[in-house]
Amino acid sequence: MAVELYLDLFSQPCRSVFMFAKKNNIPFEFKKVSLMDGEHYGDDFGKISIIRKVPALRDGDFCLSESIAIMVYLAEKFQTPDFWYPADLQQRARVNEYLSWQHTAIRMQGSKMFWLRLMIPKMIGMEVPKEKMDGALEDLNNSLNLIEEKFLQDRPFIVGDQMSLADLVAIVEIMQPLGAGLDVFDGRPKLSAWRDRVRTFIGEELFDEAHQNILGAQEGMKQIDPSKLELFKPKILRLFL
Repeated sequence: MAVELYLDLFSQPCRSVFMFAKKNNIPFEFKKVSLMDGEHYGDDFGKISIIRKVPALRDGDFCLSESIAIMVYLAEKFQTPDFWYPADLQQRARVNEYLSWQHTAIRMQGSKMFWLRLMIPKMIGMEVPKEKMDGALEDLNNSLNLIEEKFLQDRPFIVGDQMSLADLVAIVEIMQPLGAGLDVFDGRPKLSAWRDRVRTFIGEELFDEAHQNILGAQEGMKQIDPSKLELFKPKILRLFL
């Protein structure tokens, strides 16, 4: 029986789960949950995830939230190739090190830049103060420097010669600011070469499918009714301003 994956590919963690499942030929039913329409606050989704976040998984009577937990569950249930989440103690520790670090670093900063540059000005109609934007950009660049200098170094991928969950989680977060018109790869040849290796490994068609929505976000904003964000406005301003 196929698992159900509740996803919105506008979300970075959803893209990592989507690519992981598709790349590994894991049978799943794609259940679209529109974040912009607030569908994650609906009664039906509340039965799947009480924390109201995507991605979410349902496997029979078993429900699971959080993208990393979902990918590890899928890796073990479907016995995906070892390189994704290595059995070797030290290699797995390196994967876990990155996954533990990224939550409060590149994930937070890439998302913040996307909201400050695109969502808040376009959808809420507020200009972001220059000092706020400059500080967010500095934080983002500091994390990108750490990815290059600490996590990648001179290796093809974060753990070494092979792709892992760490690379998959990293790429979706680093791609997020591109949706707001910020090319984080400009002037970073090491990061650009790594991105190209990840895209080639995942498969260009699948990689581009997963990122189609976010890379078209600037154009897509023109089609969205700003009133849809009124429900989220207090939380958005509290998080990002």
